[in-house]
Amino acid sequence: MPNAFFVITGRDRLQWAEEGLHGQLDWTGPTAWPGLAGQVPGARTHGGPAVRQILVGDFSPEDCDDHLARRLAHNGQPLIGPDLRRAITERSHGLPLYLDLAVMRFLEIRRSGRVPQPDDFGDFPALISRTLSDLTSDERHVLRSVSLLDAFSVPLATQVAGLTRDAAALRLTERPFIREDLTGLWPFHLHQVVRSAIRNADDQTDDRWSEQDWHRAALRAQAALGEEWAHGPRRDRAVLIGVLRQGLRLARDFNLAELGWLTEAAFSYVGDSVWEPLAPPAHGHDSAELSTPADALVETLSALARRQREHRARTVQRLTAVIDSGLLPAELQEMPLYYRAKALRDIGRTDDSRRGYQQVAEAGGRLAQAARRGLAQAARLAGDFPATLAAAQTLGWEGRHQRVLGDLYWIQGEPQRAAEAYLAGRLEAEQHAKAGEAAHNQALRALALAFVDPRQADDELDLAEQLLAGLDLRATTINAAIASLIRDAGSPALDDRVRTLRTELDVAGLTSMTPTLDVAVAFHQAVLDDHDALTATIARLSEQTSSGAYAYYTDIAHFMADLPLPADHTPPRWLDGEHTTRTRWRALVTARRDLLRTAR
Repeated sequence: MPNAFFVITGRDRLQWAEEGLHGQLDWTGPTAWPGLAGQVPGARTHGGPAVRQILVGDFSPEDCDDHLARRLAHNGQPLIGPDLRRAITERSHGLPLYLDLAVMRFLEIRRSGRVPQPDDFGDFPALISRTLSDLTSDERHVLRSVSLLDAFSVPLATQVAGLTRDAAALRLTERPFIREDLTGLWPFHLHQVVRSAIRNADDQTDDRWSEQDWHRAALRAQAALGEEWAHGPRRDRAVLIGVLRQGLRLARDFNLAELGWLTEAAFSYVGDSVWEPLAPPAHGHDSAELSTPADALVETLSALARRQREHRARTVQRLTAVIDSGLLPAELQEMPLYYRAKALRDIGRTDDSRRGYQQVAEAGGRLAQAARRGLAQAARLAGDFPATLAAAQTLGWEGRHQRVLGDLYWIQGEPQRAAEAYLAGRLEAEQHAKAGEAAHNQALRALALAFVDPRQADDELDLAEQLLAGLDLRATTINAAIASLIRDAGSPALDDRVRTLRTELDVAGLTSMTPTLDVAVAFHQAVLDDHDALTATIARLSEQTSSGAYAYYTDIAHFMADLPLPADHTPPRWLDGEHTTRTRWRALVTARRDLLRTAR
């Protein structure tokens, strides 16, 4: 029949080209239907005419709007107005069935004499009945089970459904409302509109689930995700984040009393210092509404992840609410305590920070060594360098001892020695697969070497940039930017970069890093022998360190320019004495001047 065009369609993909059907029915298999081959899951591509099966997937927003405008019209004008079409389009996620149901809902409301509003178009119960109508009982069971998950594999779906065979899950993955992404951690996910309808709409089907059925399914899903992380084929960072995002939501939404494996996973999450965003609290959840341990854990991890983009004072506020709620089990309570102490240090509340560290260290939990590092750093901020050195010897890898030593040595005017400690810290971090810690040490190594060798600092900054790629580490990124200022000390036109960094530190609430920025500025001004500008920087440093924390930075600024200290000044406890430290810092300035003179 030349010049004839046939349309054959149905709810599911046409499977006539599958090799498995060859011989079972007349006119099936890839030879009989070469135009369908290659579009059917599992079928091999054969030669012959181009593939002619068109799978109707999600419409684009433009397609949705065009369909709604053309579907109902009067005198050539769309009956559904542009604002309402936009609302329906957004909620449809491109699903043609949703658009069809929305049109029928529009007509029904219009016949009643009322003007349809965006709120009239939510989840349609009819979506459930039409989606479930031709599924087997097991397939419907699997479908409801996987609606709890963002993504799933066939084995995971079978576990969550509590079945002993994969057959129903395998059949379900061939349905058109299941999307497949081979690059994802788990390859399958349920169309968002279908998932929302199954979870939220009024399910009136004969085999609908009770609240207890949903709760039992959530428990199975939680256990399956824990198994996936602990004993699955992969046990890496991507799996950890994937199971945490789904597990935290399940625990919160279903008020699961026992956190179980989420406790271990939460400590693994914070241990890497990478801070990928986890699921934020759902609408209506905030720190003022914490009511379960799951709520408290979600809020804790959300606050830690978001502190890379929020002011540290907001982090303190959110973690304080978690601590005051008393909802976390004892093992997890040290987490908000420790990270609140870190945030308090960042905003300049050093005494409160020290008390927080002391509380965590005395508890002797998993973060005790990290808290002891915080106490060692607190001793450094107070200028008690021998105490910091003694504490560093007891910290080990868990207390990041090499980073503590590096932070100590460059202040003594020994940036080369500090760089060696940071390198050792980075190598330790890489051995333990801690990407965030490795990047942090590398940025600090670049900062230390920038005082000594700008050319080598260039290479170290390149490596720091590579290690930071894909990580959300605001303070570490700023450390790298300060390192680039020190590298360029003595060059003109640094003022704009300094102003930009000051603004970023203010926005982030990283008050504790501002004195380090001004030390970099003082080095630049000392190299240029700009006494007026240096006097202003020293005055600014004196004001910033009036509480006693980082007060030694004013000493360092004086040493750089070979200026006498004020008569009433109280010096810190330098490791090798004031004279030796002064000589080292002055030598760094004169060496940079010589380097710039030679370059000219």
